[in-house]
Amino acid sequence: MRTKILAAALAATAALALTACGSGDKAKDSDSVADVKGGDRKESAIVLDKPKPKPDLILKDTDGKKFDLLEQTKGRPTLVYFGYTFCPDVCSLVMSNVAIAEQELSPEEREKLQVIFVTTDPERDTPKRMRSWLDGQGGQDFIGLTGDFDTIQAAARPLGILVDPPKKEKDGTITVNHGAQVLGFSPKDDKAHWIYTTETTSETYTKDLPKIIKGVNP
Repeated sequence: MRTKILAAALAATAALALTACGSGDKAKDSDSVADVKGGDRKESAIVLDKPKPKPDLILKDTDGKKFDLLEQTKGRPTLVYFGYTFCPDVCSLVMSNVAIAEQELSPEEREKLQVIFVTTDPERDTPKRMRSWLDGQGGQDFIGLTGDFDTIQAAARPLGILVDPPKKEKDGTITVNHGAQVLGFSPKDDKAHWIYTTETTSETYTKDLPKIIKGVNP
């Protein structure tokens, strides 16, 4: 599976992948557009010209408790990713790369950083399954959130993340189209300033996370 990044020379825009993940091995790409600069750098952070506000999103975490994204991440460096646990490749790759990088942070830095995984397949992603899956990626302190699909979809849209309802294919596999970007929110203003793609490596996250925690551009 690949993510296409298309940068126009005279416009601060880039095409960010909408990844189709299935229960089998099938995958495809289509494009969505967000206002960014630095879109020609496939691994490093893409810096948004217009930072995006953190969504007013209230869901349930893997303990079944209410989680208010605005309130409970206020003033904290936060990474947000929309995906699902049945994804055959991309979601595991992204979360494991972030987890590897997080292990390189100091205890103080790790205490500040919050990594949020919002399921795009809430019917199948039970809290128990999400907790087990996140732990399996190395994200024992990652926060998994689930809830009503329409609520999740509505929260993702203003961030430039496209999320389609799960679709059952003729062969019985289930495909979930979702934007595969990781958004980095600054602790200074609680807005998304940075985007990472599926091509971002754990080494890049390791280099960038300390800067994001401080609220400065990587």
